[in-house]
Amino acid sequence: MLPGPSVITDGQYRYHADQHWAKLPAGQQFGPISQLAVDASNRVIVVQRDTPAVLVFSHDGTLELAWHHPKLTSVHGLCVAPDESLFIVSFDAHQVLKFSRSGELLLELGKFSSPNWIEPFNHPTDVAVANDGEIYVTDGYGNARVHRFAADGTYIGGWGQHGNKTGEFSCPHGIWIDEDVGRVLAVDRDNDRVQVFDRSGQYLSEWTGFRRPMDIWGTPNGTFYIVDQAPGLSIVDRNGRLRARARMYPTYSHGIGGDANGNLFVAAQGPSRVVRLERLDNEE
Repeated sequence: MLPGPSVITDGQYRYHADQHWAKLPAGQQFGPISQLAVDASNRVIVVQRDTPAVLVFSHDGTLELAWHHPKLTSVHGLCVAPDESLFIVSFDAHQVLKFSRSGELLLELGKFSSPNWIEPFNHPTDVAVANDGEIYVTDGYGNARVHRFAADGTYIGGWGQHGNKTGEFSCPHGIWIDEDVGRVLAVDRDNDRVQVFDRSGQYLSEWTGFRRPMDIWGTPNGTFYIVDQAPGLSIVDRNGRLRARARMYPTYSHGIGGDANGNLFVAAQGPSRVVRLERLDNEE
């Protein structure tokens, strides 16, 4: 990512990139950053493959809170649920864990360090929670499936298998719920696409034109931001039509989130950092 303003497409999307937004205490450095998410108060929650695994930053990048839990083994995905609880994917432990904001463990999906074939989980990658509390998990590194759970953790079912045909996956790596139209958007990384399903797993369509897409974040009005390993940032509409694209050099982006003001935050690796993309115009 170039320092200073980054102009994307014809000026409709313009951002100022701040690669040093997150302020750690003197002498501390990030471990490998996996993912981030923004809560309703514009705090940015970051998960890293280090101790402590969870870091919470204020809107100005000041570290407010850090905590860890022994079951957080090689964390990978993260979601702030509608009730403001945190769902964290512990992929080497084959679990998805629900925590309070202070780090109290509230719910476990999957059995610690017990991988499963087809059933949950085998190195899961990401998690999304719908407004009604249903939980969707991409089970990407060992299995190639999306799993669906009720709000209380009861398993409802799943879909997908290894392959490159419709409804098949090669490392489903990220997931987002498009609430307004009841769709699940699954980032199919090694097939270079995003697959679109209804919430029961019925295939609807796919979006292409990416290069190893890693993660997706969306706004209520149907604008979606996808980071890939090119490295790049693509902005698409609800039909998957490209609206803008920018190269994120030299940042390798592993996750993306955004706040209510149109600012984006990128979980970057190589080196590990949180990149804030400040929106420079008011058009959305």
